[in-house]
Amino acid sequence: MPLLTSHPDREELFARLKTNIVLRSLKARTLNELEKLLSVNEYRKGDVLISQGAHDMEQYFVIDGVLKRVVSSNQGKEMILRFTVEDDIETSYAAWKLRTPAPYSIRVVSRRAHVAKMPLPVWNTFLQRHPDLKADFEYEVMHLMSEVMAHTITLHLLDAAGRVDRFVRKRPDLYERVPKKELASYLNLSPETLSRLRHKEKFGE
Repeated sequence: MPLLTSHPDREELFARLKTNIVLRSLKARTLNELEKLLSVNEYRKGDVLISQGAHDMEQYFVIDGVLKRVVSSNQGKEMILRFTVEDDIETSYAAWKLRTPAPYSIRVVSRRAHVAKMPLPVWNTFLQRHPDLKADFEYEVMHLMSEVMAHTITLHLLDAAGRVDRFVRKRPDLYERVPKKELASYLNLSPETLSRLRHKEKFGE
């Protein structure tokens, strides 16, 4: 797995990394320091970045593609908690801080995805040296937790059409990018129900 500094597409990947939600306000010197710690991997659809229950955790910065955060029951049932796209992060930072296993898996949804990553202990050490970044990152972690909670509540309070409408309003950028089967699972619908609701929306029925 190549380090970002030695990647053949380093300039393009680094330029995209600089727009990440928690990195975009960093000064050039800090970004260059961070770059030396990051590796970049290209993943394919279905690849697993981390498995639920894992103890070795990493910090992820999505450069392109779509990931999903998913939790599984002992009976094999799955629930998608969120989707992650370019300029966003994925992390199990809270679990790592609490010294508990990863509470969910992170998998690739798109045909491919480029992700920059580093071990969470290394990321934590870097954060200690940059308190403003630490504050921004921890705020984003709390925001993501709040987002997941709001989605879970939505599944209980809104009917099928309401859940689809809310997703379109909140994440119009993902509505056509996420495969129908994955989106239906996220919204706790059958693929057939989602198709019917999309048809009604498209033709104003």
